[in-house]
Amino acid sequence: MNVVVLVGGVGGARFLQGVKHALGPGHEITAIVNTGDDVWLHGLRICPDLDTCMYTLGGGIDTDRGWGRTGETWTVKDELAAYNAGSEWFGLGDKDIATHLVRSRMLRAGYPLSQVTEALCARWRPGVRLLPMSDDRVETHVVIDDPDTGERAAVHFQEWWIRHRAAVPAHSIVPVGADEATPAPGVLDAIAAADVILLAPSNPVVSVGTILAVPGVRTALVKAGAKVVGISPIVNDKPVRGMADACLTAIGVETTAEAVGRHYGARSGADGILDGWLVHTGDTAAVPEVTVRAVPLLMSDVDATAAMVRAAFDLAGVSGG
Repeated sequence: MNVVVLVGGVGGARFLQGVKHALGPGHEITAIVNTGDDVWLHGLRICPDLDTCMYTLGGGIDTDRGWGRTGETWTVKDELAAYNAGSEWFGLGDKDIATHLVRSRMLRAGYPLSQVTEALCARWRPGVRLLPMSDDRVETHVVIDDPDTGERAAVHFQEWWIRHRAAVPAHSIVPVGADEATPAPGVLDAIAAADVILLAPSNPVVSVGTILAVPGVRTALVKAGAKVVGISPIVNDKPVRGMADACLTAIGVETTAEAVGRHYGARSGADGILDGWLVHTGDTAAVPEVTVRAVPLLMSDVDATAAMVRAAFDLAGVSGG
């Protein structure tokens, strides 16, 4: 079976573990990964979502934090702070820097991000084909009132998310460059060949939403022969992880499983992408022309996550594993 998953962030990476566990060997899994969180920092190209998926699936993730390398040290970060080099709020671990150095060197040599990602995965062997949503530079920016000056300003998503903890209200969230980007090689082909397409319980605005902002991706989902099933990242009217509520508020969507399902919309509609929508047990969601089912959605361990995946397969009318 060919499974395609649109993913971003820690939740998306953990969901991919469940997909692998639910399927077992002999199946093809392709993850189309958000790159709107990517940023140049200290001359290094950092791809948080790609790296989190790669480390998680390859056994190198810090499981307590959910991001970064296990057994990480922070000497370079401390030295940068001593130099007052700026961006001290961003945690660059010593082991992680090696990944960014290799990536940055390859990008400067002219290799596209998709080829760089493939080369990095040769070490980690994630068991999932990780495709950046685009080889083109796309960076999500957030328009806020600067806490220091009070002036309206656009900051990189990472600064809003990590430095400000998304506590400064966002006037708008913009995936800069997305409208001129093209899907990375293999993205559209994977969607067309899929037996089932899943939207991971990732941030619907800055993860899945940014992937959908790349021209051609949404159209490919609408035209796909496979069913598209989404998994709600909202449980009991709260994000399972992170500050997705701040992102949803910025685009005028309530923090409920129903509102997010309606935001994605039915594939039978004008601009929607869903055939099915999984919500957490006890939550209710009426999404017109979308089949909604309630199952446990807490990824407490890989078995629980695999059970979520199997429920998504069942809703899509396919079976795996």
